[in-house]
Amino acid sequence: MSAPDGSPVGAERSIGQLFASATTELSALVHDEIALAKAQLKQDVKRGATSGGAFTVAAAILLFSLPMLNFALAYGIRTWSGWNLAVCFLLSFAANVLIAAVLALIGVVFAKKARKGRGPQKVAASVKETAGVLQKARPHPRPALEDRSPQTVEAVARSSS
Repeated sequence: MSAPDGSPVGAERSIGQLFASATTELSALVHDEIALAKAQLKQDVKRGATSGGAFTVAAAILLFSLPMLNFALAYGIRTWSGWNLAVCFLLSFAANVLIAAVLALIGVVFAKKARKGRGPQKVAASVKETAGVLQKARPHPRPALEDRSPQTVEAVARSSS
């Protein structure tokens, strides 16, 4: 098993290697956060487009099908039932309104889902949390050179070369 920079785990790594590894991981984290934001925003936009499409289809059906459907349905009801022609036209109009109401209800459901989508807010909270963790990260304090024993100074010199 090895560390991200290819050195064996447990081996002493230099400050430069540690910094390079931290920089690489931070860069990957930022790229992942951006990709997550894009994916969540894309999902919210898709839901909004579905909602708008459902509303548009509902309006188009109500607008363009009323004359044709009303005449066909009204004359069909009159043929089958023998009722007054005015009642038949009212029944055909009610059927068209019912279809449009169902499609509008579908549009409302998708609009609420798109509005509830908290993709960008989730990503912003995650970025703030990551920034808070990084702000709290401090390097370990090192004892002054006078306080170090010769073995410690020699070990540090070997690990940084």
